[in-house]
Amino acid sequence: MQELLLILRRLRAPDGCPWDREQTHESLRPYLLEEAAEAVDAVPEGGEALAGELGDVLLQVAFHSVIAEEAGSFTPADVERLIVEKLVRRHPHVFGTVEVSGADEVVTNWQAIKAAERGGRPRSAAERVPAALGALARETRAQKLAGRAKGGPGGVREALDAAPDTAEGVSDVLAAVVAWARGLGVDAEVALRERTHAALTSLPDPETAQQAPQAGA
Repeated sequence: MQELLLILRRLRAPDGCPWDREQTHESLRPYLLEEAAEAVDAVPEGGEALAGELGDVLLQVAFHSVIAEEAGSFTPADVERLIVEKLVRRHPHVFGTVEVSGADEVVTNWQAIKAAERGGRPRSAAERVPAALGALARETRAQKLAGRAKGGPGGVREALDAAPDTAEGVSDVLAAVVAWARGLGVDAEVALRERTHAALTSLPDPETAQQAPQAGA
């Protein structure tokens, strides 16, 4: 990690890389999302593929940390310290004297500790569901927060029959599909991502397609 930070400081130096020097927290936002998504895609493959993608995610964390260090807002050491303190604080059953009966109680305690960190102020639903999540993932979280029942294929058919041919109708059907996925224990966001990835990898290479002989030639 220290070597990575040194490299980024060198890239950001006056005689470093012009592109790296121009970057800001705002300009890097899409890259952080993209690298996190690519790491998720690499999970099934594992091995060096996953290690490489996690390295790209780590690069984004280090990049933001160095930019903040230059501005005097926080340092890479602060990033490391804060996550270490949070993990210790939220695992009193490991680092303290609290006893738990299982994973469910761990989650309950975790939420109580998070609320205490905010002075007892509960987070709003919007605060609990990041806007940058994929649409299907956000809908899944929203349904759980709202206590919406899990669905089935019948609910999807009903939504299709009732949906107008509008954007609202499409969103109603997609919400029903998410409820169906929850009923199956399927992560709708991951399922669609994997399908899309498989479809994209099956497409012909653009250069190969251009070189292929035309039908009837």
